[in-house]
Amino acid sequence: MNHTLLDILVCPLCKGKLLYDHSAQELICRFDKLAYPIRNHVPVMLPEEARDLTNLEMR
Repeated sequence: MNHTLLDILVCPLCKGKLLYDHSAQELICRFDKLAYPIRNHVPVMLPEEARDLTNLEMR
């Protein structure tokens, strides 16, 4: 993922910083406990496309 893009993107719900999970190809919002998918190198920043993170994943 392009680091410049990662610096610009924020969670669409809380406007917080996102973490890049390279292995899962997701952008993580720890505040909202959501994982936004990256498909074909394009972040899908729609809340309805995000998956809920489990408590185990939040550790």
